[in-house]
Amino acid sequence: MRSLMSRARDDLAELVALRTVVGISPPDQFERAANLIVAMLADAGFPETRLLSTEEGPKTVYGRRPGPPGAPSVVLYAHYDVVSAQDETSWHTPPFELTEREGRWYGRGSADCKGNIVMHLTALRALQEALPHEPYPDVDLTVIVDGCEEPGDGSLEKVLRAHPDLPTPDVVVVADTGNVESGIPTLTTSLRGMAVVEIELSTLSKTLHSGQFGGPVPDAMTALIRLLATLHDSQGTPCVPRSGTGRTARPRAAAEYSETDLRADAGVLDGVELIGTGSIADRLWSRPAITVLAVQSPQLDDAVPALLPSAKALISVRTPPGEEVSRVHEELADHLRRQVPWGAHLEIRRVTSGPSFLADSGGQAHAEMRGALHDAFGVPVRDVGAGGSIAVCSVFRTLYPDTEIVLCGVEDPPSQIHGIDESVSPSEIASLAHAEVLFLRRLAALRANPRSSGEGTPRLSSTGLQESR
Repeated sequence: MRSLMSRARDDLAELVALRTVVGISPPDQFERAANLIVAMLADAGFPETRLLSTEEGPKTVYGRRPGPPGAPSVVLYAHYDVVSAQDETSWHTPPFELTEREGRWYGRGSADCKGNIVMHLTALRALQEALPHEPYPDVDLTVIVDGCEEPGDGSLEKVLRAHPDLPTPDVVVVADTGNVESGIPTLTTSLRGMAVVEIELSTLSKTLHSGQFGGPVPDAMTALIRLLATLHDSQGTPCVPRSGTGRTARPRAAAEYSETDLRADAGVLDGVELIGTGSIADRLWSRPAITVLAVQSPQLDDAVPALLPSAKALISVRTPPGEEVSRVHEELADHLRRQVPWGAHLEIRRVTSGPSFLADSGGQAHAEMRGALHDAFGVPVRDVGAGGSIAVCSVFRTLYPDTEIVLCGVEDPPSQIHGIDESVSPSEIASLAHAEVLFLRRLAALRANPRSSGEGTPRLSSTGLQESR
């Protein structure tokens, strides 16, 4: 596997150089990225490659290497769009130029999620290079690389529904998460959902001089600040949703996350208190979180002594696993309407939604991946939840309800995904690719060979690979 890492770095450098930020980058960057991935898949031994699309949005890359009749059908998923690099001058090295520093590879998308594309490619090349000494595993293998995952708008569902001829998978490996610590293999078994709204408060019909009218006349910005402050109680616990914990227990065998580790991973400043109550793991994975993503206001350099007639904010609620996102939207709107100060006029617009997700962590595919990760990394696997949401998991669950979905990936705490100086560790890519090779071989062997008891033949079902008696 290590011999393939030079090629992996070259692949990642080419992908990172393409600015694939949905809604910002020009379409040619997405076209070039999609065609590049098609070429990479063809080079990795996939005879069937094409671009799938609907009428709008970046194309989805599709590649398939058919297996023999009755072979397990496996989808390897990742995405090639990235979030904005924000203030590029704040990066220590150019964000769209892969740069190596202290053993890590830096660049936007190096971990989320172009690093996972390269991980899949490295595993596929390892399988191809093992030929003819070791046969290719008897798996019907599909690779799907999404071009529009970050907005969370369900565009992949439209693409897949527009192509009903695609094979129904038994297992989907969603490579878009990561390890709880560097070198500690991790399976993500639950995801919080997401409800995002834009709100606008209005108090005046026009801008007024703050000295002339300030005092009795409320301005919209002050009203907005008071309203946003009602979203948390005095301990920082979110007030929405009121049920708080959803309908599910903690992820299977979820490890505790110490306050010391959290502070170090998140870069919490000395003396700053953590918010909320309960264990760190619960607060991160099983309970809601509310964040004010943006407030529309004058820049300091442009500020004048004036009362603002209106003010806007963008609010995100991370919903607990098991909580219906539509209900959270309604509860958030009800809360805001009840708390709006001074009779200000309030408008609420839903921006986006992302459902929560619970994996069947007791399924056979999870068991095989858990063993493969253990062997590749040399240490036991951790099962954790994740605070973020990955809409494609619910897409696959909706379209393929009997499919087992496995979440893992190359990210680790130093990766700083979505932040400044995003990076990936080459060793995480190599070890995950090794694990994926083992996983595919073991799925094929499990289907091909009877259990040690000699009774029956393993089959794929809604709970994974099971024994048919």
